[in-house]
Amino acid sequence: MTALAILATAGIFAFNQKQKSIDDRFVAYLVDASKQDLKLYWKNEHGEIFEQISNLKNWLDQRHKKLVFAMNGGMYKPDHSPQGLFIENQKTVAPLDTANGSGNFYLKPNGVFYITVDNLPAVCTTADFIDRGNIQYATQSGPMLVVNGQIHSAFKKGSSNLNIRNGVGILPDNRVIFAMSKKEINFYDFAEYFKNMGCQNALYLDGLVSRTYLPEQNWIQTDGNFGVIIGVTTDQK
Repeated sequence: MTALAILATAGIFAFNQKQKSIDDRFVAYLVDASKQDLKLYWKNEHGEIFEQISNLKNWLDQRHKKLVFAMNGGMYKPDHSPQGLFIENQKTVAPLDTANGSGNFYLKPNGVFYITVDNLPAVCTTADFIDRGNIQYATQSGPMLVVNGQIHSAFKKGSSNLNIRNGVGILPDNRVIFAMSKKEINFYDFAEYFKNMGCQNALYLDGLVSRTYLPEQNWIQTDGNFGVIIGVTTDQK
């Protein structure tokens, strides 16, 4: 294939991904982790949990960082500590949870969203996750939405189990797609969105409590009461 043909193919893929991401049911944001500053946040330097997107935004403003995107990043316990794995700056703050239990988190397979020290993002099942010391950030949640290109087998098309939902998936070009439903949606339809975008693997993050901050799409939710928060920043001029 010639260089021109390769560029044309890449251009068509990018156009198709843009078209597919335009779905009025969702607030969606694509991130190139190799070029954008994508991090997971939980506590400030004083050990205080951010909890709200507004608190994170103000903290970043003081450090001359502009928050361009934020979303709650996984489930948490009553004390706002992460439920399951949380890795921050290569340090395991909370261990991987491989137990059985009730609720969405334990609807197996559950999974992990992580970013390596080389800024390579990934989503995998909990059973497949391995930390070789190269994980910069990670958050565990459940259930998986898409596993190896297939919608989670427990999800039923037409289910009446409706809720606001947010999740994360990896596109074929290694960009990350974050999405939150604007209205209540069932698991099957939510997972189908990620599958149709081309995600081989996608992970559910949370439900009713979910919030997204995305000023470029005029979607500004700065409240919340979270554990881990996912954020993308740029340097303030």
